[in-house]
Amino acid sequence: MNKTHRPVRQFASDNYSGICPEALDYLLEANSGDAPAYGNDQWTQRTADRFRELFETDCEVFFVFNGTAANSLSLAALCQSYHSVICHETAHIETDECGGPEFASNGSKLLLAKGEHGKLDPSDVERLITRRSDIHYPKPKVISVTQATELGTVYALDDLRDLRELARQYGLKMHMDGARFANAVATLDQTPAQMTWQAGIDVLCLGGTKNGMAVGEAILFFDQELATDFAWRCKQAGQLASKMRFIAAPWLGMLETGAWLHNARHANNMAAYLEQRLQGAVGLQPMFPRQANSVFLELPQPVIQTLQAKGWQFYTFIGVGGVRLMCSWNTPQEAIDQLVSDLQQALTSAPGC
Repeated sequence: MNKTHRPVRQFASDNYSGICPEALDYLLEANSGDAPAYGNDQWTQRTADRFRELFETDCEVFFVFNGTAANSLSLAALCQSYHSVICHETAHIETDECGGPEFASNGSKLLLAKGEHGKLDPSDVERLITRRSDIHYPKPKVISVTQATELGTVYALDDLRDLRELARQYGLKMHMDGARFANAVATLDQTPAQMTWQAGIDVLCLGGTKNGMAVGEAILFFDQELATDFAWRCKQAGQLASKMRFIAAPWLGMLETGAWLHNARHANNMAAYLEQRLQGAVGLQPMFPRQANSVFLELPQPVIQTLQAKGWQFYTFIGVGGVRLMCSWNTPQEAIDQLVSDLQQALTSAPGC
């Protein structure tokens, strides 16, 4: 039965995009014949080794299905139930993971710090670390950094080093939620090693889904002692894929072809083009500095409704107000031009605009 599918006109999320060719090609290649299960296959081993080459260090590598599991399980590995994790008040682990980190750690508390444009302010982080030291208060154990942030900004190397010094001073570990880590690498033009373990990061949750894969995140423990028994933690949480090669092989395709960085650069470039068009054609300024692959705008509600009526999809519930326009590895320039054209018309016709 033939059905006509209306194309999705979206700037809602890089989760909406399909599988990029490089990931799909390797997935199909891994589907030839049988292979040992539970990660004991050549695809998983080759992918782990490629990660070690890319990050220039002998790290422990694990694969899970999604970002919530990656963050929750890695934080649980860093904390006891009586510990706390310091993160930004807009961090994904706070606003979008349904208490997953607390659940996985049997109760580790998230302490929320402030900071401009979604980035942790070291002085506010230190305030939370030193606020109390008595036994009635959950002991701070981890600083969690989101790179790139939920507001589309990026931590520079100096930002990370400042937080690393705090972590060293007070004996805390450093966790990085890198769902859009590739976009941050593309922005800073620094090596993955410089942006992680050389900047004090102990564990990185590296996102593949938002960068062109169907499913699968990688967890890299640069401090290998922290990974003790982590495989059992993944198994208990239902995150051990029996056919692991189908998560690992697309990652290998992304790494060997360079698509992981090419995809991120394209998404960033499209967001930069969107920002340029919005400023030039419509005269709108973003709410936050555009440093990765998203642009935040304040729009009147009638304009939002007009765009949605024309089929445009975007998020308005991020928690900071306004509209988020997110570009992906496959965002075409033509879609940006059409969105800006529709936005111009909506602003012209909206009452009071």
